[in-house]
Amino acid sequence: MKFRTIGRHLKESLKNIVRNGWMTFASVSAVTVTLVLVGVFFIILMNLNQVATSIEEDVEIKVLIDTTATDADQEKLTQQIKDISEVGSVTFSSKEKELDALIDSFGEDADLFKQLYEERNPLNAAFIVKTKDPLDTMKAAEKIEKLDFVYKVRYGQNDVEKLFDIIKVSRNVGIVLIIGLLFTAIFLISNTIKITIVARRKEIEIMRLVGATNSFIRWPFFLEGLWLGILGSIIPITAIIVLYKEISTFLEPKLVGNFIQILDFNPFAYQVSGILLLIGCVIGVWGSLMSVHKFLKI
Repeated sequence: MKFRTIGRHLKESLKNIVRNGWMTFASVSAVTVTLVLVGVFFIILMNLNQVATSIEEDVEIKVLIDTTATDADQEKLTQQIKDISEVGSVTFSSKEKELDALIDSFGEDADLFKQLYEERNPLNAAFIVKTKDPLDTMKAAEKIEKLDFVYKVRYGQNDVEKLFDIIKVSRNVGIVLIIGLLFTAIFLISNTIKITIVARRKEIEIMRLVGATNSFIRWPFFLEGLWLGILGSIIPITAIIVLYKEISTFLEPKLVGNFIQILDFNPFAYQVSGILLLIGCVIGVWGSLMSVHKFLKI
């Protein structure tokens, strides 16, 4: 395509944007509303995913070692646990460490339990096991339970299973909502642009009568859809950046030291902005081309 032709298509698309003022406003509004909703849902979904990942990574298996196990038995058990395909890491926790952790968990009442240091330590040594994939926690725990010198395996079975189910459902629901919003946007934009094209049907017929190719006719509409997508992205991008900046400023100091963290403003907010701009362009162009395609077949 010649540079002069490209310039002609650019001018024509911009003229059409201005000429069809109310239709342009309707199309841009459809893109704007949809992208605001998509942006909000996307931020919520990605941060829920971040929280879910943090929770998943915090899931661990505590393997209590039988008190009759010798040092050699413990070494053998360590290797057997490491040999399980789902296991990612194994950390040994001595009886003394377990006692320290127990006493620390009582906070201000810890002094009442210090006498345990002077008596026989009743606790079991333990292995802290983490799986490569948190979803394999249950499977790994079942295999570990069958090993010799394993007194008990703890990982909060019912709570962990419910947690993983909730995480899975929340992720799937978020993805479905975003996809639904995108298709709704394409439908709205397609129908809005279709009204514009109906009003310009004679123009398209005249262009075809004088020998214009389908691709020549499509280009202005292609670019028009692109401009509509870009214009419709401006408000959502601005709103997302400002909103997420405020959220980050408010929440980050409160979450310091907490295992639950939100995604950092930079680069996340700018990544979301880029995605919204891309989505806006795609649905604008797609909606435009879907509309004009029908009239080019007539």
